[in-house]
Amino acid sequence: YLKDRTLPEGKDEARKMRMRSAKFIIIGDELFKRGISTPLLKCLTASQAAYVIKEIHQGICGMHSGARSMATRVLRVGYYWPTLKWNCQSHIQKSKEFQQFGNAHRQPPEALHRMMSAWPFSQWGMDILGPFPPAKGQLKFLLVAIDYFTKWIEACPLTKITTENMQKFTWKNITNGQAEAANKVILRELKKRLEDAKGQWPDELSSILWAYHCTPQSATQETPYRLTYGTDAMIPVEVRETSHRRQIFNSEQNAQELAADLDLVDELRDEAQIHEEACKLRASRRYNTRVRPRSFRVGDLVWRLLGEARKDTSDGKLAPTWGGPF
Repeated sequence: YLKDRTLPEGKDEARKMRMRSAKFIIIGDELFKRGISTPLLKCLTASQAAYVIKEIHQGICGMHSGARSMATRVLRVGYYWPTLKWNCQSHIQKSKEFQQFGNAHRQPPEALHRMMSAWPFSQWGMDILGPFPPAKGQLKFLLVAIDYFTKWIEACPLTKITTENMQKFTWKNITNGQAEAANKVILRELKKRLEDAKGQWPDELSSILWAYHCTPQSATQETPYRLTYGTDAMIPVEVRETSHRRQIFNSEQNAQELAADLDLVDELRDEAQIHEEACKLRASRRYNTRVRPRSFRVGDLVWRLLGEARKDTSDGKLAPTWGGPF
């Protein structure tokens, strides 16, 4: 259009061409764009643009920067083409150095999948905690199981992890995110109670589980003990410092109240389930705001995150973040 004033046939397209052409000028045989950051920007062909990107990114004075920073450098030098930023982004993402030394992704790759249990003790999660300092009987491991509905915990100290031990525990007491959460509670309490006597951790286990069972959980708003047995347990402090319910205790009336609690326990569990579903829904919404979807197809090459054990120690701080591609 700038050379021979030829316009497209469509009225709207012709108007668009006239408006866009005002930003360009021909000097000699070269097309330039009137820039804002730089007065005149030389317009490049696809092959010229590819060379400029490669030289600015990987040349002698090149720098492995981000897409916007790279596009800004191209503009400051005095070059332009319509897909400048997209080409910079595409070139950087395909660069081996960018992939091999790029930061590890901390965002979750997919949305959170909520797990719900329909009724008490229908679904359990199991996990192994340890090894601990050897205790009496050479106990070193702790097998933990938690009911997804009531949050009731069963735990068993073991000398070693075997198929037979796992089967015995499962048949006696009865997958894994809630068990891991229970592990954190148990481990935190063991650390606080044992201090220097690390080998006595099995002796503290029963009191820790009792305290946990009598503590209201944020998800259900109830104690695991009440969701299991229909009523709250009497805790030791009520024995020495007499509570109100101990002062007015009547054995006959107490038996009637316990029977009534058992009749009403289903309603109590339904309310707890509603609280838990609402709590998990809020948690999943917060979690899903950080999701960065990633998908792979059969035949794709992938990079593996290198942990400290896989890194070459001679590289020191210059060691790559990723290994491969595989």
